[in-house]
Amino acid sequence: MKMKTLLPALLLAAMLGTTSARAGTEITLFRFFGGCSDAYAHVTDVSKAVGECGIVQVLTNKFNAENTDGITVKTQSVEWGVYYDRLSANVAGRTPPDIAVMHRSVLPNYQVRNLLLPLGKDFAAAGIDVADFVPAAREGVTANGEVWALPFDLHSLLWHVNADLFIRAGLVDEQGQPKLPRSPAELMQHAATMKAKTGKSYFAIPSGADPMPSWQYLTWVWQQGGNIVDAQKKEALLESKESREALRLLDALYAAGFANPQHDYASAQQAFLAGEAAVLVNGTWGVDTYAAQAATGKSGLKNYVVRDMPSLYGRDAVWSDSHTWVMPKQPKPDAAKQKAALTFLKFLNDNSLQWARTGHLPVRVSVLQSAQMRALPHRAEYTRTATIATALPPIQYQRALGDLLVNELNSTWLVQKDPDKALADSQRAAASILRRSRRR
Repeated sequence: MKMKTLLPALLLAAMLGTTSARAGTEITLFRFFGGCSDAYAHVTDVSKAVGECGIVQVLTNKFNAENTDGITVKTQSVEWGVYYDRLSANVAGRTPPDIAVMHRSVLPNYQVRNLLLPLGKDFAAAGIDVADFVPAAREGVTANGEVWALPFDLHSLLWHVNADLFIRAGLVDEQGQPKLPRSPAELMQHAATMKAKTGKSYFAIPSGADPMPSWQYLTWVWQQGGNIVDAQKKEALLESKESREALRLLDALYAAGFANPQHDYASAQQAFLAGEAAVLVNGTWGVDTYAAQAATGKSGLKNYVVRDMPSLYGRDAVWSDSHTWVMPKQPKPDAAKQKAALTFLKFLNDNSLQWARTGHLPVRVSVLQSAQMRALPHRAEYTRTATIATALPPIQYQRALGDLLVNELNSTWLVQKDPDKALADSQRAAASILRRSRRR
């Protein structure tokens, strides 16, 4: 009799224990995006948040204040330059965070070493619809038939355009909109026309130790149907005809004076905002900053528009990356924390429109096509970028390859290194990097 009476009580206690283990659960969030906890310490109204740091901080505040499961997300903000070193140190020290932000380009470094939790089944259970992700985002977090991260955005190159300069140069269509080139020859012609009729440069491109030129180069490689790596063989393809053509065009623009090789990130932006360049090559993250500057009427940029990357070689493609959220494997798995982490990820996914206010593109088709998204400033001008976003194949050491391109390609316009020599040196160095990935 006592055992029969005791059994239901034990079951009830177990159920209550499971609930209370989740209630009051604290999870750790490891991220970059800057530190702004003081400015937004008690703000939960996301409409009052500005920029990447502000929006992600206020979203976290809102979740902590309003979730009904007693979950608290504790943020550890790490400076961008040392972020991945710190994350790797925490993983190696067996103190990984429950959730971490991670670029799509870095994801394979952790996934192939079995350091992340697979999330496909958990997303389905939590109500995160993977089918709603645009193909580029879904493919970027998928490997071996499994989903390894929650994609949060697509950030891509755009052409930021001073429409007044295009009007002055006569480079407009029947509707008076900037006419963008459709071939390499047409690009050079337009750039020459811009210089002749306005005295201004066609391009402002951050060109010192900046990755922007190499991202433009990759875009043109992909638009020709090429790539710089063979993902299956893990071999470098930097001396291909597509690679040579992309670098030839970029180098020709600098050599002709249509872009200033001395521009760094700040001075390229300054030239564009001062009305000294017709097109700024930069990412989605700059849209609201430039729109705000144009709205003041006090800069050389008054008629600002945004355009998807034009196709010069017959195929649509543009460099992109993504911010994603991962759940590192824990040395002592805690089911309550894992469930709490998934609850927070679901909240972030549900609020992807708020993150789109950074200028980055949402990865959810339903949000991308929504009226709310198109109502944000200039977004309707570049939502197509989400459908042409392209990236390197999901291989390890993408960041090392990117650094290599910056060092070698930029040398062609900074110190006049022969382009063929730059590509040959890049090929040898890339082959060495890719050999490391083949050993795994």
